[in-house]
Amino acid sequence: MWSRVSTAELPERERFDWFADLIAREVMPTALSSERTEHFEAEASVMDLQGVRVARFAFSPLRSRRTPALIRRGDPEQYQVGLIRRGTTVLSQHRNDCAVGVGDLVFWDTSRPSDAAMPVESGPVQLTMLQLPRDAVPLPSQRIDRMLASRIPGTHGVGAVLAAFLDSLDRHADECAPMDLARLGSVVVDLVAACLAQGSGAEEDLPAEVRARALFQRVRAFVEAHLDDPALTPAAVAAGHHISVRTLHLLFQAHGGGETVRGHLRRRRLERCRDDLARPELLALPVQSVAARWGFSGPAVFSRAFREAYGLSPTEFRALNTGRDGRVPSPARPARDVP
Repeated sequence: MWSRVSTAELPERERFDWFADLIAREVMPTALSSERTEHFEAEASVMDLQGVRVARFAFSPLRSRRTPALIRRGDPEQYQVGLIRRGTTVLSQHRNDCAVGVGDLVFWDTSRPSDAAMPVESGPVQLTMLQLPRDAVPLPSQRIDRMLASRIPGTHGVGAVLAAFLDSLDRHADECAPMDLARLGSVVVDLVAACLAQGSGAEEDLPAEVRARALFQRVRAFVEAHLDDPALTPAAVAAGHHISVRTLHLLFQAHGGGETVRGHLRRRRLERCRDDLARPELLALPVQSVAARWGFSGPAVFSRAFREAYGLSPTEFRALNTGRDGRVPSPARPARDVP
């Protein structure tokens, strides 16, 4: 799904200008400058989620200024969100200023002037960027304006869910079918809207369906973070989100694709166990320890569930996938749960 380009094949003297042209064409017209154009390096990967674009960038430090004249020259009329993976960025827009580092999210509007600087002393920059049509975000513009050039922590709240979703896309998008792209794009829009609404205190301004879908993604992220806890039950998941168990079940009925809460917990635990059993470096870890590691209450329960799911016992699966049965290993499918 990713289309990748890089300066690696270009002469050094052409690399900065090539990247500046790429940004002007694929992102927005902007004035780029660098203190070290002769040593500039960059690469970019892009994926289209049918209305939402996801881009990964890695580049040497630079400064990016978007002036009124450049906006008049070309404006995609987008909201854009960046997840910083390496380096730091200082952004100014709409009378707001912020400094963001690794793990932070930052939000800007292509229709307003902006100034972004990546200090040389912070080293190369890596970020994942979302490009969304302005009319895709179902929030009043005055609410959205509060979040321009504001640091959004990617460690808690909806920001953490959005950051985790982008990480999952980064790792697993190539394994998804083209038919999944529109659904993934819809999830991205919901999470961005929920993240902005939480940051600006505008949750009640979101449509009820968007709030429900965003809550569903938060529940899934919560489950992923607590799969190793044997006390993780539907009641515990509901309590962690201050909703009733009945509301949780209704949420899964509406958005779980036919999967129940218990079914989701069991499937994800089994997938984690399956992946651990296929890892040669974990051969010294007993099967029952693998089961306990991912929250199963006992070896008998785990063995029965594993055989029902995969058609062979955990021990047989481990032997087959680590070469212990004398045959060439066939790698297990990686654990993934891209929403």
